[in-house]
Amino acid sequence: MKKILIAAACVGCLASANAQDVIERPTFADNWSIGLDAGVTTPLKGHSFFGNMRGNFGLHVDKQISPLFGIGAEAAWGVNTSTVNGGLRSKTAFDNSYVGGYGTLNLNNVFGGFKCEPSPVTVDLVAGLGWIHFYRTGKVSDSNDLGAKVGFNINFATSERVSISLKPSIVWNLTADTNKDRFDINRANFNLMVGFNYNFGPGFQCVTIPDNSAEIAELNNRVNNLRADIDGRDAALAAANAQNAELSAALAACQAKPAQVVNNNTLNSVRYVFFKIGSSKITPDQMPNVEMIAAYLKNHPKAKVEIRGYASPDGSLEFNERLAAARAESVKESLIKRYKIPADRISAKGEGIGSMFAEESWNRVSICTLEE
Repeated sequence: MKKILIAAACVGCLASANAQDVIERPTFADNWSIGLDAGVTTPLKGHSFFGNMRGNFGLHVDKQISPLFGIGAEAAWGVNTSTVNGGLRSKTAFDNSYVGGYGTLNLNNVFGGFKCEPSPVTVDLVAGLGWIHFYRTGKVSDSNDLGAKVGFNINFATSERVSISLKPSIVWNLTADTNKDRFDINRANFNLMVGFNYNFGPGFQCVTIPDNSAEIAELNNRVNNLRADIDGRDAALAAANAQNAELSAALAACQAKPAQVVNNNTLNSVRYVFFKIGSSKITPDQMPNVEMIAAYLKNHPKAKVEIRGYASPDGSLEFNERLAAARAESVKESLIKRYKIPADRISAKGEGIGSMFAEESWNRVSICTLEE
């Protein structure tokens, strides 16, 4: 028994190694087979081996669970020869019957590994337990015993669905004649059967692993490029955040400057030209203010005008600086081109964002200071 257990453990190791060869596992309804068995059986105790041989026939149902393991159930009947079983006659056409379950181990796959192409010849190790019934006649009652079976199925595939099996096996009677060892040869029968099997399929498919190394390398390159692009964007974002912080600081400093006082005498010496948001174009309603400046300069030939352009805080600092300078230049150009005031009597300068007025929209202005 120890040898049997050691062998079973080794088979389990091999099974775990070879099971990796299967890519597609069939469902419960797949890989069933049914068959009829016919052959001979004879006791192995002290009788003539061939003289006590008699006919034996049966049927079986198998289920292949994996490329290595299968299970099944079978039933067999020994034909009545009237001289076996100690000369006890049977009241039926049979001496005995055997009904049991068994497991199979595919030795081809154990020792040779799972092959993609089906083998024309396979060998299964078979082991199982079953119920032995002996038929008696007269005053002797029928008897029931527990049986153990070990054998081989040598399978020859004649087509994709049909196979023929040669089945040598030994069946021990484990409960009769308790004075002997349970697996004593004198408690056993030798069976030699031929099975005719129909297999429902579809069998087990071999693993096919395509070579995707080139595709994997290309995907790795794309991943690396994306990572590099993300790193570059992170650096650009950090630089933009730093620039934004710098501009915000500059804007805060500009807004913190005190209001510039142009001249205390605003009524007589200062005129305002207001603009629309984001624009440096003088609108018609502001032209009277420009005309008043031109009239003053014509009435006072030695007078000059200083024009300072401002913008409200709307938009970026850089844009507002350009807009403030453009508003000052717009008033200057109008005085020169429309009213023919000499350019040397006019100075124009942009002052950026203004904070003279609490009303933000009033800071979109050019402040024109007249000097005697």
